[in-house]
Amino acid sequence: MMGCWILHEGLTIILVLSWLGVNLYLFIDTFRWYEEEESFHYTRAILGSTLAWARASALCLNFNCMLILLPVSRNLISFIRGTSICCRGPWRRQLDKNLKFHKLIAYGIAVNATIHIVAHLFNLERYHLSQTEEAGGLVAALSKLGNAPNETYLNPIRTFHTNTTTELLKTIAGITGLVISLALILIMTSSTEFIRQVSYELFWYTHHVFIIFFISLAIHGAGRIVRGQTPESLSLHNVTFCRDHYAEWQTATQCPVPQFSGKEPSAWKWVLSPVVLYACERIIRFWRFQQEVVITKVVSHPSGVLELHMKKRSFKMAPGQYILVQCPAISSLEWHPFTLTSAPQEDFFSVHIREAGDWTRALLKAFGAEGQAPKEPWSLPRLAVDGPFGAALTDVFHYPVSVCIAAGIGVTPFAALLKSIWYQCCDSQTQLKLSKVYFYWICRDARAFEWFADLLLSLETRMSEQGKTHFLSYHIFLTGWDENQAIHIALHWDENNDVITGLKQKTFYGRPHWNNEFKRIAYNHPSSSVGVFSCGPKALSKTLQRMCHLYSSADPRGVHFYYNEESF
Repeated sequence: MMGCWILHEGLTIILVLSWLGVNLYLFIDTFRWYEEEESFHYTRAILGSTLAWARASALCLNFNCMLILLPVSRNLISFIRGTSICCRGPWRRQLDKNLKFHKLIAYGIAVNATIHIVAHLFNLERYHLSQTEEAGGLVAALSKLGNAPNETYLNPIRTFHTNTTTELLKTIAGITGLVISLALILIMTSSTEFIRQVSYELFWYTHHVFIIFFISLAIHGAGRIVRGQTPESLSLHNVTFCRDHYAEWQTATQCPVPQFSGKEPSAWKWVLSPVVLYACERIIRFWRFQQEVVITKVVSHPSGVLELHMKKRSFKMAPGQYILVQCPAISSLEWHPFTLTSAPQEDFFSVHIREAGDWTRALLKAFGAEGQAPKEPWSLPRLAVDGPFGAALTDVFHYPVSVCIAAGIGVTPFAALLKSIWYQCCDSQTQLKLSKVYFYWICRDARAFEWFADLLLSLETRMSEQGKTHFLSYHIFLTGWDENQAIHIALHWDENNDVITGLKQKTFYGRPHWNNEFKRIAYNHPSSSVGVFSCGPKALSKTLQRMCHLYSSADPRGVHFYYNEESF
């Protein structure tokens, strides 16, 4: 159990702790620098420690903005997955958690942005209060600098009667800061799971506010509101001595009036490289958009699922990969992910699409999947395809035993896998490391079995003909039924084939008892590495992860379950 945890989940923890460690180091190092740096001594006299809080969080914000685009650069991830010899085994599986890391970085941006905003609100108020008549001493002297010729200001709020909000919104830093904050709020709130499920289109469009976010971030520091003493002034003006003789700055030669300038903006240096990389990602997508996609077959299944067969020049795939699909007739901007359901051995690639929002509803209607008359191929709307991109299921053949678990429409990634197994089992020249596959499908609606039952029936027949009935064990669970279905099932229970699917293997009713299932698999394969692959809701994923940890042996020679989750 501990071996499995340390090797796989442990790597995730190491990566997360490394990210947290870098953030913590950057924050503490920058905080200490601004607390001790001599050129900001007079700035600290007015602002106190909130200067360091604002600058430290700004650096961490830049660091996380540098990282945020990398996990969503799909072509980069596919390149690393396919070519890097060091990115194998457990390290390779970390690539499948790219969206989780993307979300983690987003939380880091939100936390540091909040600290930065709050710190600058305090700074603004302290700048304002230092212009009151009650303010005296060094703070008052510093705030009045800039009123006379040949002086540079330190305090951007020039009088106490100045409206700080209005004054702030006259500056580059104020305007871009407001834009960055609003963009971040919009992106974060529209990224919740509820919004993504209710309206994926809203999530997709608002996420592209990131373009405004990055442009504003790059020029945010150009206003140079945070000011420090210039190097030339420091060489002439000894802060340690002159801070106590501020009344003599205008007359004493050993204490000339200190000169200040804004800090050079640096955010653009942090984000330039990843932005250029992501721009290349979008250029590649645009290039693929121009490539012709030929739709060879359209199947409208009774269960409300649209099956599309397509061809594209130089298209190569692996089981479990997915593509991004765009339909310009519906939207010229939106790309939606769909898992490939065809096998690499077939001369086409296919996807199965179920209605799950405005875009898919419009697509099903455009392809005549809503009871309309079938359309001729020449009259169908044009599709653009980007990909394919790698996912966890590409590793399914690397284990001697694999367990594939799907819930509802989450079965689509396993269609390509089962087809590929079918073809490879029929090829006598192919030597497979994979010797046993357990397939579980949990579904609420019996109609959902219709399109997938034909594939399972073909597999069942072919495996029987090849004498390899032991190779694939499949278990189908129906979790929802009405009274009429229950009566129909009871009347036909004794028939050889299942009344729901038409398969020899009977359908189970209710949910799997995972403890029993994992216990049985561990018993049947006492010294094997077992890959567990799932596509379904989070609750199922958490349960399976727990089962993998629970039934993995503490003995290195025993059975070990390795969990992989399919995600986009």
